[in-house]
Amino acid sequence: MEPSRTEQDAVVDLLDVILEEGVLLQADVVISVADIPLVGLQLRAALAGLETMTDYGLMTDWDAAQRRLAREREESPSASSVATGEFAAEESELDDGADGDSR
Repeated sequence: MEPSRTEQDAVVDLLDVILEEGVLLQADVVISVADIPLVGLQLRAALAGLETMTDYGLMTDWDAAQRRLAREREESPSASSVATGEFAAEESELDDGADGDSR
């Protein structure tokens, strides 16, 4: 029995390599008219898993901020319910004032 490989397997393998190793796309574009350069573009894009990005020093600020926010949510889970309760109280006050109490 020979192993078989489908196109879906190739896509999964490609995605695994991209997320694990990362891909860097870089392009330099110069737009010119009548051989006179008018606009120059330098484009750079990195595509990788978040762990790979932080290993290379990319998106470290974003990662640190997200981790800090997650820790704050874990430490004070009641803060979100308090904020929701305050919002509901403000909303009911607005509804009470809109019932025709105009003077």
